[in-house]
Amino acid sequence: MTRIRAEQALLTTGWARDVAVTLDGARIARIEPDSAPRAGDIAVGALLPAPANLHSHAFQRAMAGMTERRGPSDSDSFWTWRQLMFRFLDQLTPEDVQAIAAFVQMEMLEAGYGASVEFHYLHHAPGGTPYADPAEMAARVVRAAQDSGIGLTLLPVLYQQGGCDGRALGPGQVRFGNTPDGFARLVEGAETALGALPDDARLGIAPHSLRAVTPEALALCTRLRPTAPLHMHLAEQTAEVDEVLAFLGARPVEWLLDHAAVDDRWCLIHCTQMQRPETLALAATRAVAGLCPITESSLGDGIFDGVAWTRAQGRFGIGSDSNIRITLSEELRTLDHSQRLRDRVRAALATPTQSTGRVLLQGAALGGAQAAGRDSGTLAEGRLADMLALDTRRVDLEGRTGDALLDAWIFAGDDRAVAEVWSAGRHLVRAGRHVARDRIETGYRAVVRRLQGV
Repeated sequence: MTRIRAEQALLTTGWARDVAVTLDGARIARIEPDSAPRAGDIAVGALLPAPANLHSHAFQRAMAGMTERRGPSDSDSFWTWRQLMFRFLDQLTPEDVQAIAAFVQMEMLEAGYGASVEFHYLHHAPGGTPYADPAEMAARVVRAAQDSGIGLTLLPVLYQQGGCDGRALGPGQVRFGNTPDGFARLVEGAETALGALPDDARLGIAPHSLRAVTPEALALCTRLRPTAPLHMHLAEQTAEVDEVLAFLGARPVEWLLDHAAVDDRWCLIHCTQMQRPETLALAATRAVAGLCPITESSLGDGIFDGVAWTRAQGRFGIGSDSNIRITLSEELRTLDHSQRLRDRVRAALATPTQSTGRVLLQGAALGGAQAAGRDSGTLAEGRLADMLALDTRRVDLEGRTGDALLDAWIFAGDDRAVAEVWSAGRHLVRAGRHVARDRIETGYRAVVRRLQGV
């Protein structure tokens, strides 16, 4: 039994002072506000639910900062960035992916995330040759989670075709490709690999996008694991919207709502190119909008309509996607700043009873838990202990309490305020540093040096 005593904590009932939280293994056994300190307590400043990072392509972390030059054309875009990504990934071995993923997961924990949802589409060897074990790469992500200790939801991705017209996968993409039958074998292998992790690990299903899977394969994915989380990229780019409209006869959100029973097991990633009626209709399904504000800014995707979405009681979570920067506070800040810039207002997401920081953190924790299929998202007895503690001695947090503390952390501070993190009760970040940082960082540095020919 572990007992943590917080000066303040955000509970399901709101803020409370002098809160003792007792853990029994992976779960919160008891919560006691107004408690006296005891010998052996882990003393923290502010205790919060730690959100799941609901969308990651771990291997892309190693190419961060490598795509900031303009190509031969007058303009650069998501599509030119994607070609660079395809060339980069052709160098990666299974050992590379494991080392990169462990480093990414470690950074997530140090940033305050309590779990990772890996949208895993890198399946085969360079040139598209399958490994002897179709789940070889999935097993590497699992081994990374063994190294980092993070709670993992693994989403094997089905990627069939190069576009809605059914064209073949191009160079680079062939490492992603699968038939529906091959994908079913991959899912079985990934499920077996997850057995090496603690009981909080989860399996999900991810049809990549309406461009990359046929309607028939999408329907198969919904049936493959009927209760598992189901994630898919949706309405990210204007060219994607145009292609789906041309070949399927409707815009992506419109087509999906007409052809699938979208509900709370779904997480739709990005959704930056939605019209207002689509936003309201998708919010009503109880699906989670998987937002990746830093990556969406980097790739020029567009701005998700967070104001309309949250006013319609839509659920959202946060992911680091391309992992060019892994920072929870900055993802939340970027999401809110995008709304302010678009509408030329301040505090766009705040409500009459909750500040902007409270709406952001609480929404990301609840939506991330739903998308990850984790019994977490709040500090409550019986829930998984996915928790982060802020160091209230940081200068930006001096004297701040309650919602004002969250606002100060997200809008004036940064992730250096994250002092302690637990993932399903595993105390992995202590005094701001992951317990295995030196070993994991050494492995990652070796991969980066090799990829750059150093």
